[in-house]
Amino acid sequence: MTKDVKDRFSGLVISYNDRRQGLTGNKAWEEFVMTLVYPVSSLAAHPPRLSPAYKSTVKRSPTKPLIPMRHTLSELTGPVYGHETVRENDHDLTIQGKSEPLGERIIVHGHVLDEDGRGVANTLVELWQANACGRYVHVVDQHPAPLDPNFTGAGRAQTDAQGYYRFVTIKPGAYPWGNHHNAWRPAHIHFSVFGHSFVSRLVTQMYFPGDPLFPFDPIFNSVTDEKARGRMISDFDLDNTKPDWALCYRFNIVLRGRNATPMETK
Repeated sequence: MTKDVKDRFSGLVISYNDRRQGLTGNKAWEEFVMTLVYPVSSLAAHPPRLSPAYKSTVKRSPTKPLIPMRHTLSELTGPVYGHETVRENDHDLTIQGKSEPLGERIIVHGHVLDEDGRGVANTLVELWQANACGRYVHVVDQHPAPLDPNFTGAGRAQTDAQGYYRFVTIKPGAYPWGNHHNAWRPAHIHFSVFGHSFVSRLVTQMYFPGDPLFPFDPIFNSVTDEKARGRMISDFDLDNTKPDWALCYRFNIVLRGRNATPMETK
């Protein structure tokens, strides 16, 4: 790569596998494709691995510099999840039991977007969450709140050609989590987004607007940039609310770039 090209790409990291043959000539800028370049500045949106107020990060965060390991072809191309694993009604968490679960029914929808605002098609989007009482279906969660036999708290969907996804679920409740005295997590939904292979997975959390627990939650505040934290909060979407049936929230997931959605780094 010529010095001129390096100067023009300052502040960016270009993957070896993403370099194109024309990148060393005078037409390098014309050959340049934004989706093959990783803006280093976008990493600032994500929380640091060590956030002392979030106590478990003290034990699990690395104490030595990370060693980059280049992905091999097999890691970059497979295995893939397979379209056939997403069933027709996996997006609707309110019809998984013998009857409807208890709580406030909501619609959560949005787009998975690249850094240029283009929809990312055929992306596997998974979610998991607590029930309306703030209880997970998990052996570790034993706090005194009832389980709902008609709610698993897990769903999956595949984005369409425009990167759009949609879920029907129950609004989760807040819950205690023992990080510090009287620690409560704001209501939230976990999202997992898979790329073309299992190594290209991103995980984030979606919150609800106006939650009074925001100032007291070390996980939410481990994202130090206020604007970046705002990108984890869904927007109330009255236009797509279904009258007499369910309120709606919009949550767009931006994979990288200056408007990237903060992702978990653990």
